[in-house]
Amino acid sequence: MEAFLASFLVVFLAELGDKTQFIVMAFTAKYRWQSVFAGMTLGILVVHSLAVAVGSLAGQLIPVHLMTIIASCLFIGFGVWTLRGDDEEEEENVHPSRFGPLLTVAMTFIVGEMGDKTQFAAMTMAAQYESWLMVLAGAVAGMVLADSLGILAGAFLHRKLPAKKMRYLSAGIFLFFGVVGLLQSAFQGVFA
Repeated sequence: MEAFLASFLVVFLAELGDKTQFIVMAFTAKYRWQSVFAGMTLGILVVHSLAVAVGSLAGQLIPVHLMTIIASCLFIGFGVWTLRGDDEEEEENVHPSRFGPLLTVAMTFIVGEMGDKTQFAAMTMAAQYESWLMVLAGAVAGMVLADSLGILAGAFLHRKLPAKKMRYLSAGIFLFFGVVGLLQSAFQGVFA
């Protein structure tokens, strides 16, 4: 039980204020909260299963700076896609994402969380405790709870803000994290 509680607390606290909380807010403005929750949970399960199973080898397989660049470009792409919008007049002409909301959210989570502090926290906990299943359960529970707060905030904002302003806010969140990620990668490359 100690492995579960330690993993839960470490991952929950590490996720508070993280980019993925803001990303689920943005996705909640575009998709039904149930789809966002399911996609988010699927992505979290994949990421933390990899973290616990692979442990420290994951960092050697995909360099963190490369994953940051890929995730940043995806975030910028989602921002531009969100800015394109689907106004009520345009909704009939807009084709749904080829992957649908569930896979779109899940893939964003998987790419966005690779090499993130919560994944490294889960890896560390898995190395520290012999009960990998309890570490995985604690990490997933902590992350789902923290990011569910983002869904609640997104649903609240979606009801309070006009659709156009919510679309701009969502696009801004994606673009912000995309640009910040690219800048971090650039600075790490310069100072490495």
